[in-house]
Amino acid sequence: MDTSYPREDHKRGSSTADPVPPPPRDHLVWSIFNTIYMNFCCLGFVALAFSVKARDRRAAGDVEAARQFSSRARCYNALATAGSVLLPLALAALAVTGVIHLAQLAHDSVGFFTYQLGRSDSEDK
Repeated sequence: MDTSYPREDHKRGSSTADPVPPPPRDHLVWSIFNTIYMNFCCLGFVALAFSVKARDRRAAGDVEAARQFSSRARCYNALATAGSVLLPLALAALAVTGVIHLAQLAHDSVGFFTYQLGRSDSEDK
């Protein structure tokens, strides 16, 4: 009995050809999520269309077209996600800085007007 590791019969069965690359991902779940929850400028719907096209091309056996559609779906999904996350954060930051600026402006204005009105009232008497 041969107890050597690795066994010689496994080596004979393996081919020396290049490994087959995995089929492209279609990003369908991400596209559905962006379409339903974060549809920024309809980019989620466009990503969903490219995801379905990628899945159809992969099922038909056209790997290169599936890879191109998958790449486009990934780009549109990334844009939709970034737009849906970054835009509200930017708007919130602008609102906070605007409120702070208006509060400082109102505080300075109240001080200016009370000073002017206080002087004119006391000089008349």
